[in-house]
Amino acid sequence: MGKSDLALPLTELEDYGRRLRSLKTRLNHTKKLFESYRDDIGDGSVNDALDDFESNWEDGREDITQQLDALGSMSDAVVREVKKLDDDLTKKVNDAVKTEDKRGGKGNSGGK
Repeated sequence: MGKSDLALPLTELEDYGRRLRSLKTRLNHTKKLFESYRDDIGDGSVNDALDDFESNWEDGREDITQQLDALGSMSDAVVREVKKLDDDLTKKVNDAVKTEDKRGGKGNSGGK
């Protein structure tokens, strides 16, 4: 069997989409994370700085999460379309082999 001209790491692409969605989830939980440490930090100025960060971070977060969603969707689409193409090509090859077998095979020259 010959080596394929095209190789895509579909498993890695599937994981890529999942990791992007996981990252998005974690990005959206910074406020809860900061609040969970509020009592441990104790210093009001640090907590105020974290609150300021969270407020400013919220401004850019929407754009980042939209980009993560878009990348995840693209990754999913590539995996889906490559699998579909592979299935279609496999079916065509199998159909061609069956058709050839029904005709007695190509290249038969009377037993030579």
